[in-house]
Amino acid sequence: MKIAFIVDPLANLKAYKDSSVFMMREAVKRGHEVFAFETKHMEMRQTQVSARVSSLSVSADNHAWYSVKAETTMALTDFDAVLMRKDPPFDQEYLYSTLLLSMAESQGAKIINRAASLRDYNEKLAILKFPQFVSPTLVTQDMKGVQAFVDEHQDVIIKKLDGMGGTSIFRVKANDVNRNAIIEVQTIEGKSSVMVQRYIPAISQGDKRVLVIDGKPAPFSLARIPKAGETRGNLAAGGKGVAQPLTARDREIAEALSSQLKGDGLTIVGLDIIGDYLTEVNVTSPTCMVEIFEQTGFNVAAKVLDAVEGK
Repeated sequence: MKIAFIVDPLANLKAYKDSSVFMMREAVKRGHEVFAFETKHMEMRQTQVSARVSSLSVSADNHAWYSVKAETTMALTDFDAVLMRKDPPFDQEYLYSTLLLSMAESQGAKIINRAASLRDYNEKLAILKFPQFVSPTLVTQDMKGVQAFVDEHQDVIIKKLDGMGGTSIFRVKANDVNRNAIIEVQTIEGKSSVMVQRYIPAISQGDKRVLVIDGKPAPFSLARIPKAGETRGNLAAGGKGVAQPLTARDREIAEALSSQLKGDGLTIVGLDIIGDYLTEVNVTSPTCMVEIFEQTGFNVAAKVLDAVEGK
């Protein structure tokens, strides 16, 4: 098979922990050809979506994990699968890239995850599709509305809708001396939407990443446990990743969502669960595959390639 990965610049990927690299290595082990390109390398000429792609040799050496065998322009329909793995932010250029991918799908290209669902599943807002699993939540630009929510719940998390890796996430208590300033900054003086959620104390036990591959949850999550004095468990914010079996509640949430996720063409999904609550549905480039494999031996990348081969 010819498998293309849409990623950020190859030289910037941290091969020792990057899930996309992990999947590329699994693909090579199975004898598939691996290609890579960035969203900026796509174009549509007349009716065909194509990209300037690099054909890769991929190794287990984390310091020199790839080499470019050749560069060429190929139609996206020339690949057996194209995996969209670019990191957020979901900005205007990201939107344009998904529109090009939708056009490629209409021509017969196999895009994973489905481009329309990348647009429809904002990683923060998508939880509202499943309200039975969500803690009290407000989405608004209105600063007075945020203030009232803080007064009601006393201890909340305020986050922007387009961040990743724990960026722009604040915990605010009703008596916080910086409360007004944080709300002003986060909403850009009432001009930008934010999500406000009641604080979940179970974050001290970790922000769990549950990977759902082709509608089936992996049996282990990665609990990202905040460092001392921190409320964010994200690994990028200094959290410690501890793999652990799914709890009964983790599995309940994952299995309840699985059929809709699969039906919407979302083959690779990372659910974030804190305590008993769903907090995010990650569909752009879910991570934590390497950490789960290293700690448990369970190979999520192999499940992804099984799904790709099946499609």
